[in-house]
Amino acid sequence: MDKPYTGGCACGAIRYSIAGEPLFSNHCQCRDCQRESGTGHGSYATFARAGVTVTGDAKTWDMIGDSGNVKTRAFCPECGLAVYMTFAAMPDIFTIRAASLDEPARYKPQVVTYAVRGHDWDHLDSGLTKFETMPPG
Repeated sequence: MDKPYTGGCACGAIRYSIAGEPLFSNHCQCRDCQRESGTGHGSYATFARAGVTVTGDAKTWDMIGDSGNVKTRAFCPECGLAVYMTFAAMPDIFTIRAASLDEPARYKPQVVTYAVRGHDWDHLDSGLTKFETMPPG
């Protein structure tokens, strides 16, 4: 078995371990991700939910994405770090913030999403495919 992806919040109150490789990894430049990250994009890795174990109690808030679907963002009530997201329309996936990984160098972005909302000052890898919104399928 491959080495699990592990991580959590800054204070250690929330921890996760994920078996398997990411299904999708992206830099998202949507306005919600800009606000949450405090910069021009958020960096995420999405996994099959079946391989995920989470310990600790996250505080969550729901928001409506551009698709009209609910996305639930989870953060630590102690240190405030945003750790993961889940999606009501896609209950079988689990998305982590790349910076929450114990080994963030394992994160390998594949694409940029919501590039239409990107800022000139947010310089991302020019070799990544950019989608104006979310890619199909």
